[in-house]
Amino acid sequence: MYDLIQAGENTYYIDCPAKAGIWRTDRGVYLIDSGGDKDAGKKLRQILEKNGWPLLGILNTHSHADHVGGNRYLQSQTGCRVFAHGIEGAFTAHPILESASLYGGCPPRDLRHKFLLAQPSDVSPFSSPDFPGEIEAIPLPGHSFDMVGFRTPDNVVFLADCVASPATLEKYAVSFLWDVGASLATLDRVEAMEAALFVPSHAEASADIGALVRCNRAKILEVAAHLLEICREPAIFEEILRQVFQHYGLKMTFEQYALAGSTVRSYLAWLRDSGRLEAEIRENRLLWKTI
Repeated sequence: MYDLIQAGENTYYIDCPAKAGIWRTDRGVYLIDSGGDKDAGKKLRQILEKNGWPLLGILNTHSHADHVGGNRYLQSQTGCRVFAHGIEGAFTAHPILESASLYGGCPPRDLRHKFLLAQPSDVSPFSSPDFPGEIEAIPLPGHSFDMVGFRTPDNVVFLADCVASPATLEKYAVSFLWDVGASLATLDRVEAMEAALFVPSHAEASADIGALVRCNRAKILEVAAHLLEICREPAIFEEILRQVFQHYGLKMTFEQYALAGSTVRSYLAWLRDSGRLEAEIRENRLLWKTI
């Protein structure tokens, strides 16, 4: 864990729970994401210092805590810039938005811990003149609002969380998605990409991403089909969520209620907008029904 792996002439990644990328320049390095917390930030800093690499900036793929949790520590220790795009920048600067978005209201204490609530960062947009222009930002929305990947000049593509490993898909089944339709479109885009190496945050790096893309697409379509099956009889959200957890053998916790619950709501919205589900308010209950 936290091994430094060379992926190109000047491109590296650190093999940790959410892989962190490195782009090396003559003046120093840029990190791609910063790990899940202060401890992860310390480990990343130790690797950089061991190699004599000054940290110039952090490029965040998206605002989830396991990708931005080291920002605050690294920024305070090195004075580096943190770059984030669009809504992800707002969430990185104001992390309470993440928990509030998941919960759909003011989040209780159960959702205010480091796994969902990172420390805030001072954020600059990609349009800043200090953003490293030789790195290409690739839009990868779906898992998060404005998630991006990055292509380095070595033709190494960091894919963030647009794909998960088969083991993760098997374990969690209903992996977090903000926008199901956008996720499927992103998978199509990634499947058509070419690169010397693809580095997903939560799967093995590979020169061929096709099989992993197809695995992720199949799981999304499987979950959607299961929801349509549940809703053959009109059902309220809580009953739908209960059946999803039961079907996939998931354990309900406050965190999983928020994460999986938000994802199931996104599936229901996508299925309704695509004309496969209808929603009806009956006796002050919102019922979902397969068309």
